[in-house]
Amino acid sequence: MRIVVIGAGIIGSSVAYETAKAGAKVTILDAGKIAGGASAASFAWTNATGKRPQSYFALNVAGMRAHLDLSREFGNAPWYNQTGSLEWYSKESDWAAQEENADQMRDWGYGVEWISKDRLAELEPEIDLSAIGKSPIIYYPEEGWVHPVLYSASLLRAAKERWKASIHAFAAVDAIDLSAETKTVRTASGDVYEADVVINCTGSWADRKLKGVPSIPMASNVGVLGFTLPVASTLQRQFHMDDLDVRPDGAGRLMIHKISVDDVVPELGDLDPKGPEARLLIDAVRRVLPAVQPDDLESIRTTMRPIPSDRLTCSGWVPGVEGYYAAVTHSGVTIAPYLGRAIADEVVRGRVHDSLADFRPDRFIAAKNGMGQRS
Repeated sequence: MRIVVIGAGIIGSSVAYETAKAGAKVTILDAGKIAGGASAASFAWTNATGKRPQSYFALNVAGMRAHLDLSREFGNAPWYNQTGSLEWYSKESDWAAQEENADQMRDWGYGVEWISKDRLAELEPEIDLSAIGKSPIIYYPEEGWVHPVLYSASLLRAAKERWKASIHAFAAVDAIDLSAETKTVRTASGDVYEADVVINCTGSWADRKLKGVPSIPMASNVGVLGFTLPVASTLQRQFHMDDLDVRPDGAGRLMIHKISVDDVVPELGDLDPKGPEARLLIDAVRRVLPAVQPDDLESIRTTMRPIPSDRLTCSGWVPGVEGYYAAVTHSGVTIAPYLGRAIADEVVRGRVHDSLADFRPDRFIAAKNGMGQRS
């Protein structure tokens, strides 16, 4: 079976690796750099916290477990860090919702630990406890984070070396012809690749008009990340406080995300690491980590986060177009290794995954484009 995977981010690299391992002849095409889209500017938190409905929660848990399996498969997985994560809210009005969510997560079998401030001080002694006040604190021991670019590079290298996958960066797809007996994918530069199956892993670009196939309805939005200079900090675990997310990013650097900063950046573009958005990020972190100084922000990046229109995963055969499979999702960092395996089963081995039953493309593509029939 010949498979063309469009998109070489964390989802595309997972799909390419697993389908090649399953015996397919795989070609990977990306419009830009490998893992150069959302994967290159993602907080990359592996978690299922607060994710609903239960089928989506279960999909994320399966992804977390698949990360462990993949780490064991490679023996050395420098892209994966399972250190757990910490959560608290400064406003008492948020505590009831936090407890309700924690109870639901525990009922569904998720690891949830309420810890004291003394225990927090043992885990992360550099966090300023005065920033927490009387807030209840949760520790999620199974959570962690991924370095998505290293993940993608490692899986694609393995796919190439072990199973002769063909990888093409800066190869933007211009058209797909799935109507003929010999299906083809054509790039903007005129190169043509034959395929039995085409798998769309283009993330936030999945709603782009592409000749020959329907687009995937998306509600993608801009995400903003700040990166510090190396800081003399021994922070090991990510923490989530109100709308602030902070984690280590290697070599002493910290990664910072704040939802309220996302809300004031309407479009992609270069941001000044000394500008107002940067000031909001660094000031928020300094209230929790005194080791961070006012001028410690080194860079600030924007990305378009891929979010299907109903905010849930889209994975399955696209109705009305033979040989065309879509794999687009938010929480892609968490779900990627499981989704790669599941898609290899469905496309190469012909084994349908019930775990993806609630996430098929026909829930909105059939209605929007008039293609195919709902089952």
